[in-house]
This record gives sequence, C-alpha cells and structure tokens, in this order.
Amino acid sequence: MAGIVPLPAATAGPTHPEVHVGGEFTLGRLSEGVVLGLAAVTCVGSQDPVDQALAVAVAKDRPDLEKPQVDSADFDPASPKHRYSLTMVRYFPLEGDDRSDVVVMRGSLEAVMAETNVSRKDKGLLRRNAVWAQAHGWRPLAVATAPVTGRDQVGPFTMQGFVYIGIGPTKPLPNSGPSNWAWVQVWSASLRVQHWINVAAVFTLSCTGYIIMDPFFGPAGGQSADVGFQMGWVRMVHFTVGFLWIVLGLTRVVAAFTSRDRHQRWNEWWPLKSKQDVKYLGEVLGHYALIKNHAPLFLGHNPLQQLTYTAVYLACGVQMFTGLTLFGLYHQTNWFWELMATPAHWVGIPFIRLFHTMMMFCLWAFVIVHVYLAVRADSLERHGGISSMINGGVWLRQGAKPVDAPEIG
Repeated sequence: MAGIVPLPAATAGPTHPEVHVGGEFTLGRLSEGVVLGLAAVTCVGSQDPVDQALAVAVAKDRPDLEKPQVDSADFDPASPKHRYSLTMVRYFPLEGDDRSDVVVMRGSLEAVMAETNVSRKDKGLLRRNAVWAQAHGWRPLAVATAPVTGRDQVGPFTMQGFVYIGIGPTKPLPNSGPSNWAWVQVWSASLRVQHWINVAAVFTLSCTGYIIMDPFFGPAGGQSADVGFQMGWVRMVHFTVGFLWIVLGLTRVVAAFTSRDRHQRWNEWWPLKSKQDVKYLGEVLGHYALIKNHAPLFLGHNPLQQLTYTAVYLACGVQMFTGLTLFGLYHQTNWFWELMATPAHWVGIPFIRLFHTMMMFCLWAFVIVHVYLAVRADSLERHGGISSMINGGVWLRQGAKPVDAPEIG
C-alpha cells in the first residue's frame, strides 16, 4: 500500500485550463477543505484534466494540506458499470492532527449516493445544492469515504459532500454549505390526512357517478340481460362515499374556525384584505401569464391559489347539496328529505342531474390543472411542494423572505 506522495511539480498546472474548481459542498461531517483534499486524491502521474484542476485548487486554497497521490495498485477507476472511482490512501489528515486510512469514492452524485447510507434529509440537501449549481453551469463531483481497519478491511461508505467542477464558462457559484437550504414545516398532519381522504373520495365518486350516468360495462342485451345487482352496488358505493365526503367537508368547516393551524383557518380562504394583497395577486397572475419572471414567495398558498381553493370549496359544497337533492327524491318520508328535494321540484330533475354531472367535469378539470401546476412548480422551483402533502414541509433557500412568514433562517 502506498502512502501520501508529494504532488510532482510537473502536474502543478492543468493542461486543460477550461476545467476549474469552484468550491465545495459539505454535509458538515468534514470541513470544505478536507472534502476538497479527498476529491484531489488521485494516481501518481494522472493526466486527467479534472485531477489536475483539483490539484491546482488544493495548492491555491489549501497550501497547508498535503497533496495525496497513490500508486495505481490502490486505484480502481470509474467504468460504465460503476460511475465512481475507488482509491485507498494511508494516513490521510481527516480532521486536525488525526490521520486515518480511508478509501475514497469519487464520481457521479447519484451513483455515489446509491452506494452510501444517506438520510432522506441529506439527500434533499445534496440534490438541491447540485441542481442549484448545475443551473449555474457547474457539475458536482461527489465524495464519500470508508474507514480501513485491520487487515485492510473496508467499512461502510459515508457521504461527505461534493466539489463543484466547471467546464468552460460558468456563472457565479452560490454559497456552499448545508445551511443553504432549510426544511420548513408547513402543513399539519390533520390537513394532510383530509387532503388525501378528499382525493380518494373525489376519485371514487367520479368513477361511480360516471357509471351511474353512462354504464359502460356489464352484460349487454337490454331488458333480457341479467345484470344482477351491479348497478345497485355502484349506487351504494356512490351514496356511502358521498355521505363520508359530506362529513369530511363538515370537519373542514369546523377546523376553519377552531384549528390552531393558521393554514386551516377561514382567513386563509380569502387573501384580499388590503391593497398590498391585491398587488401580490397581480404579481402572481403576471408570473402565471409569463409576463413576470418571478412572483412573490409565499410559504403557504399564494393569493391566486387561495382564491382558487375557495372557489373549489364552494363548488364542492354545491356538489354535495345537489347530491343530497337527488338522493332525497327517493326518501321523501320526513321533512328533511322533502326540503332537500325541493330544488328538483322547482327546476326539474333532469336539470339537477345535468348540473351535478357538469360540476363533476369541472372538478376533473381542476384536478388536472392542479396536478400540472404542482409538478411544474416543483420542476422549476425544486421546493418539494408535491412531497409536502406527504411529509408536511417544503425546502427553501436560507435567507428567503416569504410574504406570509418570517425570514427563513
């Protein structure tokens, strides 16, 4: 096994000046300088432009750090099968005066993460900083380490961070460090449970409602066909889920006046409380219309989303009422169902059924647009809005100043 070998003077300057190092990102276990030093571990006499650029960066930024190079016997290069290299180095100064025998894994971020035990939070930090850097023209060179124990036994690999590699012209690099991104809790568990129950209820009601409107399966043959009780089951599921949906809606109304979660309170349903709110709405509309490049940052829903969801709440309430009207036609045995069925007597049963059906299609249209905008926002902003309805939080850059929340620290 080879130890630390001084970097030959002949390789002190890269032969490919378009390759350069912009900085380091660390998960905090090791300093940025040590992560850079680990990334610079390479074979003696390497002519790889990335290796040479890293050697120059170490000589410039960390002249106190020894420049480790190892013999080819201790180096396993990257290949199409594994997009990372493995290098064993002796007595590497990980922190302070402590020296350790380690194996350095260096390569593609996703490939290295796949070989290491990385927490979900660290994966989020790594990917978000990598995407942020890539938008500025930089590529992440991931670094992981594994301890070497007696008889050269290699332990599990631990992700340490990555180094920003630039090829050709690049934009200014954002600050590095794990504090670049912050995970902020937004949606409470009760709100998330309500959301997913609502998704399941709307899906079930839409499917069974469409079958009731236009049966498209089952035996054919008109009156002579034996269809059994299939439509009875469909109607039973529709009615049962419909009543559960109404109960869910009532719990949402109660929460609007009793919940301690400000995102569930009734005043979140109507954002236009001042002239400034109207201005924010105009800026958000301009962003959605591709007139403005940026919109005001909101931790919760922006004004346009709040107005949209308020309209959807009202539409769902109307849909529940028309559903009770149609259900009441068959149960006019007491004053309540007689009252519920009254609109059908005023405007006619066909109109109520048509209106109920059209509202279903309107809700479908909303769901399609809602999913599209959620995916689009996540693709452009990378803040985890979709996953927030599962884990309750979003990722925001440190120092960001949402309109509806304190500065992200």
